[in-house]
Amino acid sequence: MAERNLRVCLIATEYPGFGPYGGFGVLTRDIALGLVVRGLEIFVVMPRKERQKPIEVVEGVTVASYPSPTYVGVGKALSYAGLYRAIDADIYHSQEPSVGTAIAQVGAPEKVHLVTFQDPRDFQGWRVERAAESLTPVQELLFWMRYKWQIGAASRRADAQFSQAKFIIPMTQKLYGLRQPPAFLPNPLRMSDISSSKADRPTVCYLGRWDPRKRPELFLNLAERFPQVRFIFIGACLNDITRDAAIRARAEAMSNVSIPGWVDANERGAILDSAWILINTSTRECLPVSYLEAGARGCAILSHCDADDFASHFGYWARRGDLEDYVEGLSFLLGNDRWKSFGEKAREYVKSTHEYEKVIDQHVSVYREALARKSDRLAS
Repeated sequence: MAERNLRVCLIATEYPGFGPYGGFGVLTRDIALGLVVRGLEIFVVMPRKERQKPIEVVEGVTVASYPSPTYVGVGKALSYAGLYRAIDADIYHSQEPSVGTAIAQVGAPEKVHLVTFQDPRDFQGWRVERAAESLTPVQELLFWMRYKWQIGAASRRADAQFSQAKFIIPMTQKLYGLRQPPAFLPNPLRMSDISSSKADRPTVCYLGRWDPRKRPELFLNLAERFPQVRFIFIGACLNDITRDAAIRARAEAMSNVSIPGWVDANERGAILDSAWILINTSTRECLPVSYLEAGARGCAILSHCDADDFASHFGYWARRGDLEDYVEGLSFLLGNDRWKSFGEKAREYVKSTHEYEKVIDQHVSVYREALARKSDRLAS
């Protein structure tokens, strides 16, 4: 029987179709569309991007926005608490706690509030993320303390907390002072349209932004060492035109590197179907959507970041993270076609843990259980 009486507001920082977006946007849309199919009434609220209207309906999802706290300040943003109150959702579910989480709690304090931690950052992680801003050590510390206080307070006020990755659960509990560990609530991944017809030629790919912490240059350095391998360089540097042009010019000069740019879900899927290995060169990651997408399509993982053991169990964990480590890893995976068995193991894990319909059902169950607990508390 379809669930038609439950209204859910997903609190997001980005969403496909409205300015730049990454993994957070993809997973929020996937969850939203899965819930719509179940018959739930779904809203997404996010900071407004350029040329975005206050309210738009996309694929059955009502996407509402308010001026970004980054530009108007947190105090001004709090004045938009009425937006959340007007939506009158039964559940307010943050896909990574943010200023929006706190605003929703102010606007609808009597409703159920849930948070899923997608990428919590300790001080070192915060420094890596903000490295391009050239902050002084004192500024870094002050900004991070404010971030930790805001996010921690909003997270503790939530009725329940969840984590999309297992390995970050202990760190998240300690970082934000949670009374109990977040429960594991995986991100969904569609498996039904996956064919994985692998290329005849050794093929590896990079999938992500070309920001400094992602170290895309390392991917190109690796391509120089393996001229017989095809390197597919998906992505771009969205916030630095000069950096984007320099990286692009270098890649274009290499005969074994192709640059499709940003691609939609269908093209990304076709590329991962043909690829043998996903190479992630970031200095830090949580559990990115790209790991799930690549694993589902039978790709081995070569990465410095071993989120939920994806690199160590389904490929090669480049612990040192330098070029020679990646050279050793790629040689190992290509040798004797080891990538095949690792890719198959990845596919089976993603299917058993992150399969789309199963995870959407988990979300609906979480919402029903949270509402029941809230009702019991109010009645007692």
